[in-house]
Amino acid sequence: MEYMDAPITRRDLIVGAAASLAAAPHATEAAAPKRIIMTVRGAIDPARFGRTLPHEHVMVDFIGADKTGPHRWNADEVFAAMLPHLRAARKAGITGFVECTPMYLGRDVRLLRRLAEASGLHILTNTGLYKEPYLPEYALREDADALAARWTAEWREGIEGTGIRPGFIKIAVNPGKLIEVQRTIVRAAARCSRATGLTIACHTGHGPAALECLDLLRDERLPLSRFIFVHADAEGDMKFHLDVAHAGAWVEYDSIGWKPLADHVRLITAFLAQGPAERLLLSHDAGWYHVGEAGGGEIKPFTPLVRDLIPMLEREGMKRSQVKSLIVENPRRAFEVGA
Repeated sequence: MEYMDAPITRRDLIVGAAASLAAAPHATEAAAPKRIIMTVRGAIDPARFGRTLPHEHVMVDFIGADKTGPHRWNADEVFAAMLPHLRAARKAGITGFVECTPMYLGRDVRLLRRLAEASGLHILTNTGLYKEPYLPEYALREDADALAARWTAEWREGIEGTGIRPGFIKIAVNPGKLIEVQRTIVRAAARCSRATGLTIACHTGHGPAALECLDLLRDERLPLSRFIFVHADAEGDMKFHLDVAHAGAWVEYDSIGWKPLADHVRLITAFLAQGPAERLLLSHDAGWYHVGEAGGGEIKPFTPLVRDLIPMLEREGMKRSQVKSLIVENPRRAFEVGA
């Protein structure tokens, strides 16, 4: 199923009265500097990113920041277990793959580069930090400038001596009012984003926490278009989804395949009826080779979105140009970086 039809019209893309506001930051895109997307194999033209999964995992290790590391897994075994799943995604028409495992939680950029080469996918890795209790000791004592400097160095010099550069910033926050260390991490992410142009993907899942993040980013003078409300579909109150989207940030529904697909059809349809289609991202949060479990445990596939959900949405009346917007154009714009 291909979506390389006629160029998307504004009528196709904009859903809801406030969508023109969301589109406004991109009105001068033609005059902007050259844009790239940074993959684990190097920079690519954003036009090559194609149909993209903006939130997935190859491997995770929840043993703790003070115990995790490459000694905990056999990279060859992980490679053999995960390559068939990545190839299945590629065969289904996916070309872009955003790997969201942060450092100290199982990030292995050498493994990701091997998998990218073998699968043909454009895989992105990240810089940044997760949340308590998966933070290294230094995160509890350093200020936002020091943390931002660490992450900016990974962008400028590469990760762990590999030359592999991050394609985005991955952080996390606690639900409810943000605790101090997570507020510091959000500010550090904003400062890193200002220095690098990288987008922030923030594990959130809670509306009030997402809005507090936006307040911090405003205080840091960061464009809200560089923030992704990750796991927004875990927040049951649609008002928070719409508030974040109308503010200009990204809303990500990324548990596709974890619950009945009809639930996501209803959720996506409801969002598009009221909010800006140009602010919505869709993914699975799948994969999850669990370090310490035999064979990595149960590994969830990366294919339900394109093989099952999209046909269901089209049966509900979604145009192919709108599908292209959701799974091609939106991820491209979310992860573009100025060269």
